[in-house]
Amino acid sequence: MERISTLSRFKKSCPFLGRTQTQTLRSLSSLSSLRYPSISQLTETATKCPVMGPALQMRSNQMVAGYASVAAQADVQKLHHSKGIFPGANVSDADIAKCPHASAARAAARMADDVSAAASAKTAEATTATPTAEKAAAGGCPFHKAAPASPEPAVESDVNIAAAAENTAGTFNYDQFYAAELEKKHKDQSYRYFNNINRLASKFPVAHTANVKDEVEVWCANDYLGMGNNPVVLETMHRTLDKYGAGAGGTRNIAGNSAMHVGLENELASLHRKPAALLFSSCYVANDATLSTLGAKLPGLVYFSDASNHASMIQGIRHSGAKKVIFKHNDMEDLESKLKMLPRETPKVIAFESVYSMCGSIGPIKEICDLAKKYGALTFLDEVHAVGLYGPRGAGVAEHLDFAAHQKAGQSQEAVKGSIMDRVDMVTGTLGKAYGTVGGYVAGSRDLIDMIRSYAPGFIFTTSLPPATAAGARASVIYQKNHIGDRALKQVNVRKVKERLAALNIPVVPGPSHIVPVLIGDAGLAKAASDKLLHEHGIYVQAINYPTVAVGEERLRVTVTPRHTAEQIDGLVTALETVFMELNINRISDWEKLGGRANVGVGKDDVEPIWTENQINTAGIPQTLHDGQAAFVNAAAVEVVRKDLEGLLGPVTLSDEERKAEATLMTGAVKLAAEALPKQVTRAYASVGSIEVPAAAQIAVSA
Repeated sequence: MERISTLSRFKKSCPFLGRTQTQTLRSLSSLSSLRYPSISQLTETATKCPVMGPALQMRSNQMVAGYASVAAQADVQKLHHSKGIFPGANVSDADIAKCPHASAARAAARMADDVSAAASAKTAEATTATPTAEKAAAGGCPFHKAAPASPEPAVESDVNIAAAAENTAGTFNYDQFYAAELEKKHKDQSYRYFNNINRLASKFPVAHTANVKDEVEVWCANDYLGMGNNPVVLETMHRTLDKYGAGAGGTRNIAGNSAMHVGLENELASLHRKPAALLFSSCYVANDATLSTLGAKLPGLVYFSDASNHASMIQGIRHSGAKKVIFKHNDMEDLESKLKMLPRETPKVIAFESVYSMCGSIGPIKEICDLAKKYGALTFLDEVHAVGLYGPRGAGVAEHLDFAAHQKAGQSQEAVKGSIMDRVDMVTGTLGKAYGTVGGYVAGSRDLIDMIRSYAPGFIFTTSLPPATAAGARASVIYQKNHIGDRALKQVNVRKVKERLAALNIPVVPGPSHIVPVLIGDAGLAKAASDKLLHEHGIYVQAINYPTVAVGEERLRVTVTPRHTAEQIDGLVTALETVFMELNINRISDWEKLGGRANVGVGKDDVEPIWTENQINTAGIPQTLHDGQAAFVNAAAVEVVRKDLEGLLGPVTLSDEERKAEATLMTGAVKLAAEALPKQVTRAYASVGSIEVPAAAQIAVSA
């Protein structure tokens, strides 16, 4: 309702504007009113003006009337469908929030009520909520019919009403403030909707929705390799749960430090060939705790942070109180120019990622290590979207860049001297993505890890992970250290999807990693595309909007796994083509005409994958599954897991019936993988499911 440039023109005619500085006006116009959060402080002040007050009320009523003008049911349906919204018979509160007409009308009604209340010098609580709001309810809108703009007051006794008035009169209206903040999210279309998706262990990558009979294919989960239902992971968790119970019992300092936690930390240190590692409840917490503790303890520390770093790193640096310098994404010239500004003896940390999850780019780890050495800085590498997926043992991109050297070193925990992974000072990773469980960690020198353990509140005061979770994560890490086939097949499937989409002129943000970001370029269209894929094609791909990505770079982030079949890939590609046509979403050629967006349409589409053909073929010749084929389970890796945990859980014993069932499974798996195994390696295939627990018998994991 107010613009500074417009207000300035009226300074001479308005006493208030004339005596108020422009800077003050700007501040008042940008701050929400404390009593009426849907309007600004400047608007609240203007309601007292004999000229502006009536004008504001008239304008707000016009806005309400405008939203109420959609009369016909057909008009309302057309409006909803144009936004990709398809109301069903039963309209929930979440559905109401999706309606572009109802949410805008509700916002206008709130503003009109607040303007009226402010003009009358009444508190928002004393205003009866619905006369204006009722005008905003469009006759044909099913969302408005389902719920009024403001909830009906509950019938209370005189005593309760008097008590409420005594407690709230003249106080801040918290609920109204919350509603106004949410309205902002709805208005800029950045409000997040959570779909009810229940992934089925026996049908990965299939899930059911809130209706258990309604099944969909999941194409956006971060369970990159399907380890969330790997037989030996489930078996290990079942056995641990039976022996050690559900919870950890406290923090690591109070009964929550078990052999499972210590064993997992040792396994993670070995994975990265570092002296020590520390386990956290998530990698968000690991990043926050590590970076905030370092910044608080290292005197005069300066962080150099990549502009595209994850929110957890940004928060950790902010919480540290240390100085921060942001360098352009993956721009080594910009980084060096900023490192030069500080004396070499000033403590510095360069914080960056290996795989940037929303664009698929890969950080220049070697070059950053070179600059760190030159200018006396430490390196902090986030490998969250890389562990389990890159390198011969799954340690991440840092390992992958010296693939042959680490392959030769085998499972030794000793550092490969001079390797890029050895040069990285601190590495963080997650257990909740490629490893299919939950948790995060940091690995580094023994003293560094001990300092974080001793000072980080995010570690000290948090209940530790349940033993069964720690055991399952440990089993997953061990399995992937001994089996390259899953990550190699994932790369094969990723290439197929990218090639198929490129052939249809469907824009994918170019990158060398496994990330497949399908560019949409508009928040409303991204949500509409996601909804159509889910409701019309049975394909779940979540829309990614601001603030996760920049405004105008909204996308669908497709996750391809080794367990997606050729037929499912066909279905995804066909569905995306249909949705792009129906919603008229920009293609690669359209972005070229517009000058490009997010590196699409600017001649950077042909990016060489980080996995080479030779590296993929160290797993043989991985073949995409077909519907009905069982996923391959590496029995040799299963036996390594069982042997490693035997001291705590005891040996796995199988009945004759279970052995027979698993032998049948393995016969099929060996046949499927025959061409995908190195001919020079002899492998023993043993039974792979558990078995002291009936639920663990779900080992025939159908594709």
